[in-house]
Amino acid sequence: MNTSNTHNERIAKMTFASVYPMYLAKVEKKGRTKEELHQVIEWLTGFDSKKVKELIDEKATFETLFQKARLNPNAKLITGIICGYRVEEIENPLTQQVRYLDKLVDELAKGRKMEKILRTA
Repeated sequence: MNTSNTHNERIAKMTFASVYPMYLAKVEKKGRTKEELHQVIEWLTGFDSKKVKELIDEKATFETLFQKARLNPNAKLITGIICGYRVEEIENPLTQQVRYLDKLVDELAKGRKMEKILRTA
């Protein structure tokens, strides 16, 4: 899936701090917890809760976040449609990584079992 350069640049420059509250509200509204959200973020990026807070406090962009991340080798197992795009077909690596996170948060909010979200089962 080819996305425009403008779209990719907008995602790269978006701050994690601006999106995190929406992630949290989405999962909590569906009965999931902040701890579960952090578990999902840590699985994908390698960042624990302390590091997530630091990234929020420093207003890190998604570009910075994923440059610092240690992406889970099983991230390629994340498939499906999010925001109208099939994640496995997104050509821009950063946009794909952000959509991986969006997809995991979406699965968490939809009540999927944690072992399925974390691609362990």
